[in-house]
Amino acid sequence: MASKNTAKKSLKLAPVLDLNEATALHERLLSLKGSPVAIDASAVERIGTLCAQVLMAGARSWEEDRVSFTFAKVSDAFVKTTQLIGVDIAPLMAKEI
Repeated sequence: MASKNTAKKSLKLAPVLDLNEATALHERLLSLKGSPVAIDASAVERIGTLCAQVLMAGARSWEEDRVSFTFAKVSDAFVKTTQLIGVDIAPLMAKEI
């Protein structure tokens, strides 16, 4: 497991997160495994259920490893779509201190 002092890495999501993007998203998350991650979903226009599942599986994996996994920025489309499909990202939103 990575040390707690590891710098947080950012992952900017593509505007369209559909079936075609799911594998690439999974691979990018795997490349960041063990490091704290801040997801930038500010450019997301559409997200499908498979990519939402990939992100939630990533969040669960990071949680099990006790490493930070947060959504730093999200678009309205990202929030509305995740709510529509029943995914609650509120606990994963970055908190301002």
